[in-house]
Amino acid sequence: MLYITESLSLADWELSESFMRASGPGGQNVNKVATAVELRFEAERSPHLAPAVKARLKRIAGRKWSQEGALIIQVDETRSQARNREIARERLVEMITKALTAPKKRIATQPTWGSQQRRLSAKTARGTVKSLRGAVSDDD
Repeated sequence: MLYITESLSLADWELSESFMRASGPGGQNVNKVATAVELRFEAERSPHLAPAVKARLKRIAGRKWSQEGALIIQVDETRSQARNREIARERLVEMITKALTAPKKRIATQPTWGSQQRRLSAKTARGTVKSLRGAVSDDD
């Protein structure tokens, strides 16, 4: 069981972990021990998430979202397999909590009277500058 909020938790069947050899620091340990973690969350099949939350999670996940509808998080930051597992779970919880909050709707506002006047006066000033750029007539 992975707890996201007080009211939301993910079942064990929705999460699967696999381990592989990591690259990076670790010396000979890198060649011997599978410390990198791939956490797979079956988001599309999850009964705990609402469709709107799934859509936001898909947008947040980006390339981490597979064609089967799973969210795949790979972590190989530390030499410890246990710490990499914790980091992967923390990232999953962070992404889901971010997807839980619905974005605020933008309320259209009208421009103020002063801003309209400033815009129009700037347009007329620019127009006069451009009209002065015309060809010079020879009145001699």
